[in-house]
Order: sequence, then structure tokens, then C-alpha cells
Amino acid sequence: MSSPEVLPDSEAKRWKYLNNVRTRPGAFVDPEEFDGSTVVENMNKIKILQVILSTGSTPSVCVYQPIQAEADTFSRVIGAGGLGCEILKNLALSGFKDISVIDMDTIDISNLNRQFLFRHADVGKFKAEVAAKFVERRVKGVKITPYNCKIQDFDEDFYQQFQIVVCGLDSIEARRWINATLVNMANCENPDSMKPLIDGGTEGFKGQARVILPTMGSCIECQLDMHAPRAAVPLCTLASIPRQPEHCIEWAHVIAWDKEKPFPQLDKDDPEHITWLYQKALERAKEFNISGITYSLTQGVVKNIIPAIAATNSVIAAACCNEALKIASSCAPFLGTPGEGEPNYMMYSGNDSIYTYTFKHEQKEDCPVCGMTARVLKVNPKWTLEELIESFATLPEAQLKKPSVRAEGKTLYMQLPPNLEEQTRPNLEKTLEQLGLTEGTELAVTDPAFVGVVFNFSLKFA
Repeated sequence: MSSPEVLPDSEAKRWKYLNNVRTRPGAFVDPEEFDGSTVVENMNKIKILQVILSTGSTPSVCVYQPIQAEADTFSRVIGAGGLGCEILKNLALSGFKDISVIDMDTIDISNLNRQFLFRHADVGKFKAEVAAKFVERRVKGVKITPYNCKIQDFDEDFYQQFQIVVCGLDSIEARRWINATLVNMANCENPDSMKPLIDGGTEGFKGQARVILPTMGSCIECQLDMHAPRAAVPLCTLASIPRQPEHCIEWAHVIAWDKEKPFPQLDKDDPEHITWLYQKALERAKEFNISGITYSLTQGVVKNIIPAIAATNSVIAAACCNEALKIASSCAPFLGTPGEGEPNYMMYSGNDSIYTYTFKHEQKEDCPVCGMTARVLKVNPKWTLEELIESFATLPEAQLKKPSVRAEGKTLYMQLPPNLEEQTRPNLEKTLEQLGLTEGTELAVTDPAFVGVVFNFSLKFA
């Protein structure tokens, strides 16, 4: 539904102080190269998307082209959750007029304490639709298009229409997918194909914001080892010497449940099941004089819930939208501005007072998405192929859940289609030596979660 027109005088008053920022060159901008008279017109045309395979060209020859005023530019936001709500509101208040938002989720009552665009009457409705209507009512003149689906439901042609993509996603897998898609779209001979990706994420009192210029610098895949999976607590600790309340909950979850089987299958959303685990964890904690077991903690540990802090969402959303404003207006250098030593990553911590830090994360030559060489993979030649495949799930720089593996000139194992999986299944029991793999052999690994991306590894025997 389109928003009603706003009278010119009220429109001018609303954006008066914003215009003082976006139409004037900052301290680190060359005034002779900055044209503030075109900024407002340009940002009115920007189409922004909120959401939240390399082309083969050499990254170093790419030159970033600032968004031109005559271009039909717009942005997109991926995600309309706690961080996404903040981003959507901030983008609208930053002068962006044409915004699209993707989120497949619906509103749950537990969202209402921090996702401020939603009300009790909205429970059960799609987040993207409700958020879009709310912001359109509050910020007159902005058009927000909601999409109630997954980001993977769209092809490259869909993403080509946007000039800036802003992510507020809650999973590494989704970030990796949109990153690979935008890198694959980039063509150094076509500046319009370069879509800046602004990514924000929070975890409790910590957060980060970063800007990715596809093929021109470090991408999300280059930085994957910074998001390594959490190490599992050893079973011996759970079984014999628990030291923390979380250990007692994991004992109830992993050991007690398997032993007693109170229900046919654990349903993590069933209060009766969580209550059973809570009671078992309390008994375990009492035995070892451990305090701190609560129902909410039990639910959080079992469902791997990381507490969402509204203040952290506000800080990171502000940082992301600040970068979008700088990219669109050129009023100040943005994170990831091409240049030697320019930072592209901002980290925030609110655990002990407030601390921020910016640095440059370097692009990796062996990155499977934007790099040009195979990544060295240390393996034991006595491993079976099944052990190698299982290692891809825990390897910080891989984190692949359903990998298929090809070697030079032969297929070792394929997850899909079913008939090919059946044909290659006998290889799982063979060692790497038995399969004829030697040091230096290059493996091509694919995963259905990352269509079009081939992870190249060069074996090194340890």
C-alpha cells in the first residue's frame, strides 16, 4: 500500500538536519570531488535490499565506482528480526525512499520484547509485511516492498536490480549464500554488477559490522574461520565432573534422555519435554552442588539460544545504516573503502563498558568464493573417506554439512541424486590411500546449501 503524499514544507523540515550531514563533505573527503547538490536526488532513487563463483577476473583490477545520481538505485534489507527491525527503521530515517525486505519468518510472542515494530495483534503474521507497513506509516514517502520467503528463492537477476544489500541474518549459512551470490554476479567490466554488501550481526553484548565489496577485498567466506562452530563439551565432563549449570543441562539432554527415553522423540518446543530436562538438570546440579539452573537457561541450552540484547541490536544497526549512508552519499569514507590498510570490519563489545575496534581483514588467495588457488587441507592418509567428509562439518574454514567430493578425474562420493549416492557409498569405508589419493591431490567439494560454489582443497598428509 502506497504512503500518502507529504507536503513539501513538512518534508523539508523532516530532513533538515540529515541534509546537513549528507550534503556536506566530511573531514576525510576531497571537497572538490564531492557534489552535495545531487546527493538527495540520488538517494531518493536508490533501491536498497534489506535481508539480511568468482567470475574469473583478477580482483586487483576492479575499481569501485561510486553510485551515480542518474542510476535507479535502491537498497534491500534481508531480515526483519531484532536487528532487521532496527535496520529497516534506520534506513527509512536516513533518506532511502525505495527499500525491499526479505524475511520468511512469522511473528512470535517472544519477539515483542525487542522487535519494536510488532504488536501483540501481529502474532502469527509475516514479519516482513508487518514491518514494512509500520515503517511506511511512520516515515511518509518511503516505499517498502516485503517478500515472505527465503533469500535462496531468488536468482541473480532479482539481486541485480539493487545497488546496496544490507544483511541482518541470524545464520552463517545464509550469509555465505548471499555472499557467494553477490561475488558470482560481480563483473569488473560492468560497474553496475558490483553490489556492496553490508553485514551486521549480534551475539549477546557483542556485535560486528562489515562492508564487502565483491571480488575487491575480503569476503564473508574469507572470514569464515572467525565464526568457528562452538566446541562441544566432552562426554567425560558431562558424565563425571560437571562444573557449570550448562553441563548439568547437557547431561540431561544427551545422557539422561537417551537412557530413560521419557518420550518417543525430543521436541525442543514442547514445554513438557523441556520441563523434564529441567527437573533432571536440577537433580544433577544438586548432586554436585552447582547453582544457577533455571527453566529459561534449560530452554536456551537445549535450543542453543543466544540471548538477544536490544541495545546491541541498536548499536550494530546504526553502524550498518551509517555505512549505507556513506556509500550512497559519499559524504565520508565507508568501511572497506578501496585503499591500502583501510579497515573493512568493525567489532563492538558491551560486556565491560563500551569498546569498538576497526581493522582490515585481508582477502585470502585460497578463498573458495573469491580466491584463485586451492586451500591446503591437512589430513591423515589412514582416514576413511567417511572420516574426511565428517571433518568438513567441524573444520572452521569449511563448515559443510552435506559435502560431495570429487578428486582429479573421479567422483568419490555424491550426496545427491540418490542413485549416485548409492553407487559411491562403498567408497566411504575406504581409506584415502586405498582411493589412490596422494599428497597434493586436489579435491573439489560441493554442498547443496551453496549452489554454484566449489570448495577446492589440496591434500597435505600429516
